[in-house]
Amino acid sequence: MKQVRTFIAIELDETIKAALADLQGQLKAKVPQDTVRWVKPEGIHLTLKFLGNVPASRIEEIKQALTQACAGFPAFSFSVRGLGCFPRPRRPRVIWVGVQEETGTLKRLQKAIEDEMEKLGFAPEGREFHAHLTLGRTQRRAGSGDVRRLGQLVEEMDVSELGRMKAGGVSLMRSDLRPTGAVYTQLAAVELEGA
Repeated sequence: MKQVRTFIAIELDETIKAALADLQGQLKAKVPQDTVRWVKPEGIHLTLKFLGNVPASRIEEIKQALTQACAGFPAFSFSVRGLGCFPRPRRPRVIWVGVQEETGTLKRLQKAIEDEMEKLGFAPEGREFHAHLTLGRTQRRAGSGDVRRLGQLVEEMDVSELGRMKAGGVSLMRSDLRPTGAVYTQLAAVELEGA
């Protein structure tokens, strides 16, 4: 049976993507070349739920559950600012930019999506939702000294607001892993109220 690697996300506007590309450029200039595998700016999005490999035959029911989860949620704005890493600066694996949404709508929307997907048998995320945009991941072959320096750089860099955008919808995305990096395709889009 054909499997589709899928996730649910808010797609970013071009202004935010351009600001993220600029920030990546600043970081690349300060980090040894093979330390980080950078995410292409056009492939950066705000992931709300990663579903993994799903039988193609289930895509329709996932679309319906996503529509159900988003019902009644208004469009909202969020800002992109701050730089951090998971799990911690001394051993960074993921370099990210923070997402701030003051009304709590984003957190409630993510929870509603999590709940609807759980009804379909997708295990809930074991940790609290932390809205972020992934800029890059450290390479497995990167030297430990380079990785430590990267964590130090992330802690020292002050990243003020890169931009604000209005989230008017949520997308069900397909991810095809290729040697040149992942290629993303929108499978469905659900509009939020007032978008």
